[in-house]
Formats: sequence, structure tokens, C-alpha cells
Amino acid sequence: MRLKAFALIMVCAALMIGSAFAQGTDVPGDSDGDRIVSAEELAAAEKLAQEGELSADDLQEIKHIHEIYPINITDSANRTVTIYKPVKRMIIQVTTGYLPAFILNAKDKIVAVTAEAQHDYLWIPGMEDKPTVGGYKELDLEKIISSKPDIILTSKDRPDLREKLEPANITVIALKFAETGKFEQEFRCLSKLLEKEERAEEFILWRNSKINKIKEQTNYINPKIKVLLGSGGAPNEPWHCNTVGSGIHDAVTMAGGFNLASEIPGFYSVTVDPEWVLERDPEAIIIMSWGLDEEPGGLTGYEINYPDAAKQYIETVLNKEVLGNTSAIKNNRVYVIDGPLMLGSSTSYLGAFYCAKWFYPELFKDMDPEAIHKEFIEGWVGATYKGIWTYPPAS
Repeated sequence: MRLKAFALIMVCAALMIGSAFAQGTDVPGDSDGDRIVSAEELAAAEKLAQEGELSADDLQEIKHIHEIYPINITDSANRTVTIYKPVKRMIIQVTTGYLPAFILNAKDKIVAVTAEAQHDYLWIPGMEDKPTVGGYKELDLEKIISSKPDIILTSKDRPDLREKLEPANITVIALKFAETGKFEQEFRCLSKLLEKEERAEEFILWRNSKINKIKEQTNYINPKIKVLLGSGGAPNEPWHCNTVGSGIHDAVTMAGGFNLASEIPGFYSVTVDPEWVLERDPEAIIIMSWGLDEEPGGLTGYEINYPDAAKQYIETVLNKEVLGNTSAIKNNRVYVIDGPLMLGSSTSYLGAFYCAKWFYPELFKDMDPEAIHKEFIEGWVGATYKGIWTYPPAS
């Protein structure tokens, strides 16, 4: 009786699995709706394959899901997220989340992009052909849903996306890749989601080897050079500075600089008056160049072949009435660097190499930041290195 009952269960399961494939249900091989492929469901799928009612590829996918899934990760919002099947389609809302996906060779899984990401990563082959889903801040939710991603990567600051997208069967995961200290944890989470753990460990090893070389020199510098980060417009306009919580702050700190804005309460970004800057007397000024409508924009990057715009912008900073009395401007220590190169935890250490070369040229006279940057782009991201990323050149 038990054998007959088991056989009946197997037949029913096989019929349900066949129906599931026909209807395009959520998890291939799952017949009882719990999103998990049990041993019985796998056996039923194998029976269907033997009878020629299930393709070899479909059976292999069901076996893979049975062996690997479900998997759990803890995202940056400290939520436990469960994934029940391989991630084949994804959208990334946070601009800093794209490079980690490129490093993990997952570009083909990205089905749509934000306008900012498409602009910032035009140098990545294939990005210009990706459909867009609105801007970083103002997403087009209808386009996202119609793109049918399995997951969307966002920040912990966007709980609204969970409310709007998870009913459409899109898993929302907080992985921002902004803070340098959280990179390894977030990168390993992403690699687990994409089944790219081995590739992730190889990159982490390479990245740490570079970071350790710079930390060996900068950890013992005292006093550290005083640095003003950010940008400002007209002579008496406030300056927008990056502070604790940003990869930009992490990069300058790693390079042996003291970020003056870190003294101000706030997270990620603060605004200061020119008089405040004069009182602190920065010894170096780092200006981030951004694209689209950000200011200053179009000074550096992959598509820039001449440094004229960056040089001209530095001249406007040197001529600011209040800032002209700071040590940084008196000693001509004003530098421009591509904003995205400093922004995320995937690249902030590369920005640190450029800054260290500017801050302490004698200490790092044998270091070539451009060579390390080229190794990253061509060896890990899979693009061709070109363009002007800093001014004046650090190498």
C-alpha cells in the first residue's frame, strides 16, 4: 500500500511539475508551492525527463535548484533575505552597485539601468544598449516591473521599494557598496546571490594586497595633511563636502589625509561656508568631478581626452576671494578627480592611491596610481583603459 501511495504521489507530482513549466511558475520543479524543490519533486522531474516530457536542460536546472537553494544572505539593512532560485535578471538602483556586478562577470544579468549608471559607465561595453528605468532618485516603477527582474539592489534608505516591488515578485536587497569597511561583507553577499564566490575571493585578495601597501605607509603619518573635499560654485557660495559614511571620506583617510569635514556632525555630506574653510586652513583641496547635472561636471572620465576643462575649473577655485588665503591655494595644491572613482567601496581605494601620490609625493615616488587603475579596469572589469581621470596627473 505504501509503495502504491508513493507511486501515486510521484505521478501527481510529475503532472504538477509539467503543469508548472507550462504555466511559468516561480521556482522550476516546485509543485507544492513552497518554492523549494524536495527530493520527491526532483524524482518526479526525473521521471518526466525519462518519459520525454521534460528537457535535459530543464531537468538540470531543477537538480541545481534542489542542490543549492534556498540560500540566505543578510543585507545591509540587516534583513535576512531568502533566494529560492538562480538570479538570472537584476536591476541595480544604487550607482555604486554596478562595478561589483561587473567584477563578478554579471553584466549580462543586468536587464535595465538608471540614467546615472548608463552615463557613468558608458565605458563598459554594452551599457549604452541597456534600457533605462528612470533616474537614481526617481525610478520608473512600471518599467522596473515590466523588465521582470528577479532582484533589485538598493540602499537601506529605500524601504519604499520593498512595499512597491515585492508584491510584483521582485526581491529587494539592500547592498549599497558605499562604505569601504563594509565592502567585503556586501561583496560576498552579492557573490553568493550570483553564485560567483570563487571570483569574489580572488578579487578580495587582489584588492587587499593593494590596500595593504598604502596603509603600511599612511597609518603612521602624523600629523596628517588637512584636506577639504567637495566643490563650490561662486566665490561666496557654501561648499558641499563629503564626510563620514562616504567612500570619498574613506579614500582620503586611507591616503593619509585628515578630512576637515569629519569634524562636523552629519553623515555622508555636509555644507560649510567659505569662512569656515578659511578658519580650518586646508593644506589640500580635492574636487570631485561628476556627470549629468552635477557641479562640477564633465571635467574628467573615460570620454575626456584633454585636461582643459579641469585646468580651467581649478583656476576658478584659485581665484576665490576667501579661499585664496588658504594654504592649499597659496601652495597650488588643488586637485580634480573623477567622482565615481572615489564614491563607492569598489573603487575608493583606487582614489586613495591618486590622493596619496598628491599628498606625499616623496613617500610614494615609486607608486603609479594609473597603472593600478588600468589593472583594475582591464583585468577585473573587462574594459579598455583610457581617458583622463585626474588633474593634475598623479603618476
